[in-house]
Amino acid sequence: MSVTESTKQFAPAGTWAADPVHSNVSFEVLYSGVNTFRGSFTDFQATLTGGESAALEGSAKVASVDVKDEQLNGHLQTPDFFDAERNPEISFRATKLRRLDDDRIEGSGELTIKGVTQPVELSGKIAAAPATDPFGRERLGLKLETGIDRTQYGVSWNAPNQSGGDYLANDVKLIAELAFVKAEA
Repeated sequence: MSVTESTKQFAPAGTWAADPVHSNVSFEVLYSGVNTFRGSFTDFQATLTGGESAALEGSAKVASVDVKDEQLNGHLQTPDFFDAERNPEISFRATKLRRLDDDRIEGSGELTIKGVTQPVELSGKIAAAPATDPFGRERLGLKLETGIDRTQYGVSWNAPNQSGGDYLANDVKLIAELAFVKAEA
C-alpha cells in the first residue's frame, strides 16, 4: 500500500533500516510545571521502504525506556505507565507521508501504546539525498515529531504538585531521529 503523497519521491528506492547506534527515539513532557523531562528508548527498530510507494514502520521495546534513574525506569514498566508485562512494545505505522519541496515532511500515522491505537499527525525533515559512509553504505537521515495526549493511551498516572496542578503534563512530544542504512541488494 502506498502512503506517499507528493510530486517528489519520499525516499530513494529500496529498503532502509534504522541504525540504532546513530538514531534516537525519545519523548519530552513538562514536569512539575517548570521544566521539560526527557527519556528515550534504547531498543527500537524502524524500516523505511522507498521508491514510488513509501512505507514506514517502527517499534520500541518498553523495557528499554531510559530516564537516567533506575527506580523511575522500573516505575515506567508498571500499569501506572506503559504496563510492559502486558504491552511490551510501542508501535508506529505511517498511513500518509508527504515530502515537501524543502525536504520537510508532513504526514499521519497510527501509534499504539498499551494496546491503544490512535491517529497521529507527523512533521519533520528528511535529508535532501543519501550520503555514503566510509564503509560504502548509503545512509539517509529522517527526523519526525508528533504530539500526543498520553491519557488517550491509558498512561494517566499523576500526582498533585504542592504548588498547584499536577507533576506531569498530559501533552507529550515524541521524537524519532533516524539514521537509515540501505539494505544491500
